[in-house]
Amino acid sequence: MGENIYLFMIAALAILAIADLVVGVSNDAVNFLNSAIGSKAVSFKTIMIVASIGITLGAVSSSGMMDIAKTGIFNPNNFFFSEVMIIFMAVMITDILLLDFFNTLGMPTSTTVSIVFELLGAAVAISILKIFDLDDSLMTLGDYINTDKAIQIIFGILLSVVVAFSTGAIIQYITRLLITFNFDNKPKWISSLFGGIAITGIIYFIIVKGLKSASILDGPISDFIAAQTELFILINFIVWSLATYTLSTLLKVNVYKLIILLGTFALAMAFAGNDLVNFIGVPIAALQSFQDWNSTDILASEYVMSGLANPVKTPVYLLLISGLIMILTIWFSSKAKNVVKTSVDLSRQDEGEERFEPNFLSRIIVRFSSNVSESLTTLLPITAQKKLDERFKKPAPSIIKVKEQDKPAFDLVRAAVNLMVASILISLATSMKLPLSTTYVTFMVAMGTSLADKAWGAESAVYRVAGVLNVIGGWFFTAIVASLAAATIAVIIHYGGFPALIVLLILAFLMITRNYFKQNKKAQEYKAEDTLRKSESSSIQGVIEESANNISNVISRSNKIYTNSIDGIARHDLDALKKNKKGVVKLSKEIDDLRDNIFYFIKNLDDSSVGASNFYISILGYLQDLAQSLEYISKVSHKHIHNNHKKLKYNQIKELKEIDYKLQSVFQKTKEAFESRSFEQIGEILKTKHEAFDLVKQKIAKQVERTRTEESSPKNTALYFSLLQETKDLLTTTMNLIELYYSEHDSSIEPAKIASNEDVEKK
Repeated sequence: MGENIYLFMIAALAILAIADLVVGVSNDAVNFLNSAIGSKAVSFKTIMIVASIGITLGAVSSSGMMDIAKTGIFNPNNFFFSEVMIIFMAVMITDILLLDFFNTLGMPTSTTVSIVFELLGAAVAISILKIFDLDDSLMTLGDYINTDKAIQIIFGILLSVVVAFSTGAIIQYITRLLITFNFDNKPKWISSLFGGIAITGIIYFIIVKGLKSASILDGPISDFIAAQTELFILINFIVWSLATYTLSTLLKVNVYKLIILLGTFALAMAFAGNDLVNFIGVPIAALQSFQDWNSTDILASEYVMSGLANPVKTPVYLLLISGLIMILTIWFSSKAKNVVKTSVDLSRQDEGEERFEPNFLSRIIVRFSSNVSESLTTLLPITAQKKLDERFKKPAPSIIKVKEQDKPAFDLVRAAVNLMVASILISLATSMKLPLSTTYVTFMVAMGTSLADKAWGAESAVYRVAGVLNVIGGWFFTAIVASLAAATIAVIIHYGGFPALIVLLILAFLMITRNYFKQNKKAQEYKAEDTLRKSESSSIQGVIEESANNISNVISRSNKIYTNSIDGIARHDLDALKKNKKGVVKLSKEIDDLRDNIFYFIKNLDDSSVGASNFYISILGYLQDLAQSLEYISKVSHKHIHNNHKKLKYNQIKELKEIDYKLQSVFQKTKEAFESRSFEQIGEILKTKHEAFDLVKQKIAKQVERTRTEESSPKNTALYFSLLQETKDLLTTTMNLIELYYSEHDSSIEPAKIASNEDVEKK
């Protein structure tokens, strides 16, 4: 039975390895995709093909030495086979859950740090249990765990964050001073010199990090590079400078695009060749351990794992399979795209929708940095300040209108600097045998170059800094949670045995599956709901057309929200009302985002269509009024039920449903009219607008009479009048919105002005 248990563990670890490859690559894709995707240097398909080739070459050229045990986290000689298998199982279960959690949030973290701290946590837990069983002192923990290595890794994390950010900022600032934003108009020799430096750094990175263990570098080549590093770099610089000059002059090749493609290839290759250990290293080490133990007659609880100190050679077919899974993941994983989007959005050159909300610390940092910057600027002569400002002056926007989703987040120069600096830093750290995370380096370099490029302006700085702080906080969260979770799972397996392992695997599978379906459901809801779209038209006709889509969308969702509020009150359903509040908040946020985009909308208009701005702004004003009315209705309904007040009387609920049915009719007809662009239908709706107002007026009069004769609940009365009054405002706004659109579409028609609330009551 004992052997069967460990066979099951090996099979489970193989499945976990596949899952870990998927969730790990989804997170690490940000390392090599963000610069190319953010700059839109080439098509998305081309970027993915280049990255796929890099991953394939990296996986195949890897020596496959899964040196998990040799990281020095724990000493294999002091552990038995049964204990090591518990450690490995705890590590893999924790890893896929942790990385999937970060992927779901769209936050980049380090697969290296997660695997190392999971090993540390699980190994410490099992070591402590061993010490207690032996009645030994905790002072002997150092015999089991290499604490110096753990401290070195933590120091490497902190150092890489600071060094990567500052180096990226300094190099980008110098580069921008020399090349400026008008890099396309500079002489060819400038881009060639930059290309020589960048490509040399990337080539050195490929050799030191990407192909460090490949057989093609054995012998004289590797000896020459090791002995004559400076000469090798100089030769490369000269060769690549001349090559890029020739390519740009004769073949009109864009040097910056060439750098970006080569850098993407290099980082993808290094990722596959070296970070593969983070995903399949533990299962491979477990397989070797099982084979070593199975070849003996020693009990699993007595077999010492000294064999783990030796390197593990991975079969080529396993590397190929792993590479294929990686490639499929970056092509099809929506979570990988979410993680890349976070990095790209935080380094975006222009302002726009911000994902992160500012916090106290981000405001303090931005305010302090602004004061320091202003103080330093005053030390410079005015002429020097003007010259510096001139170097950072952005070119005039292109006459050709580009859709928002087609605009690059930053230019080719910054993307090239990102890849060059990240490659050089990782190469230097690798050659000096310093521990670091490629995720931390690439992300922080991108943030540093963004700061230097003045992408974090007064309009966006607090949001971007808050985002960076969130990501960095997540990194420390990774280390702490990875250790604690792996330790907990290891203890559970130790005491619970095989049944506990089965339960943990089932729970892990259910959580991964739940997150997958939850994300798919959100994506489907997003598509089905047809979230409000920012106007990108440059003509009045286009604005009218796009506004019709948004109006139809808001009316449809308003109909649903209002009905849900009335139904929730009628059923006294707190959960339904709580969910309804979230729907209102989402709608309000989308409308606010449209209003925040007004600056870019007006900038995008043709000279002959500037008048469309008044129409668009008015439309947004009415949409916001609709959302505010719905927000109030949703809030008072939820508050009444949440405070456990009396239920509304049957007649009150019946009257509210009458109003709801009337509104449903108005909203449905409005939605259909805007969807079909039938302005005859819109005109018919306007003709019957007073019917709904009269119905609300009747219900108010009835409630006044009830209050004087039979109503005994002040809370019910307050709720009922609040709902009716806000319903009247909702109707007024809806009719004003319809009338505005109707009159704008056909200026020859002069519809009567919508009556105010007071006028309606007098009729």
